[in-house]
Amino acid sequence: MSAPVLLVIAHGSRDPRHGATVHALTARVRSLRPGLRVETGFLDFNAPSVPRVLERLAAQDAGDTVDVVALPLLLTRAFHAKSDIPTVLHEARTRLPRLRIRQAEVLGPSPLLNAALERRLREAGVRPGDRASTGLVLASAGSTDPEAIAVIAEIARELRHTGWCAVRPAFASATSPAGFPRTEDAVRALRAEGVRRVAVAPYVVAPGRLPDRIAAGAAGADVLADVLGPAQELASLLLHRYDEARAPAARAAAPVGHVAGFARTGTLSA
Repeated sequence: MSAPVLLVIAHGSRDPRHGATVHALTARVRSLRPGLRVETGFLDFNAPSVPRVLERLAAQDAGDTVDVVALPLLLTRAFHAKSDIPTVLHEARTRLPRLRIRQAEVLGPSPLLNAALERRLREAGVRPGDRASTGLVLASAGSTDPEAIAVIAEIARELRHTGWCAVRPAFASATSPAGFPRTEDAVRALRAEGVRRVAVAPYVVAPGRLPDRIAAGAAGADVLADVLGPAQELASLLLHRYDEARAPAARAAAPVGHVAGFARTGTLSA
């Protein structure tokens, strides 16, 4: 029996960098698992759309059921994961009975995402020994969903225990929830507390309007890391979520705190 197709579902953007980054990430996934069929679909703006990819999959190999694992390229379980994507997949199941579609979990939270953040910060010039004198702004796109907000707050708390002198979560969206400042406000708050060096880590997958807003808000910081993009850790995480969706029982059997060789701290384990 052939492995299910991995369909990576991205939001999409008018910014051409967004689609290029998503495709670079899925190309890396293919390189990590040769032979796995990996497709990319977008909810908006970019082509191909998710329905178009599913129609193409249903049209091939007439007579056979086509297994698909639909993986949301989302860092938290917010509106798109809870409403948009399930609606699109439900409509596809109704129209295309040859497809057997399973929706995988969103990417976060995961030690692999923390490791990808650390990679981008190192690439931006933050060395491990710099943490004690550096404040970190964890800048996400933003959400009004309580579950998504709680996840970002928890990641910030976890990062505080990895040596940073201070960590502040921030949202790029104009409708930030109470208690979550904009990126520029978080940078100013750290300065007001006496933090001399401030780094901003975008907790976003690909460039676009909100990541640009994060970059603008980081103008007063000393370091701005890149978006997660096609990081090795992110590609590995996509495959891990794919494998979870293929074999749900494997999730219960996996050691707590370990994902694909990464310990809870987000560093490579033996």
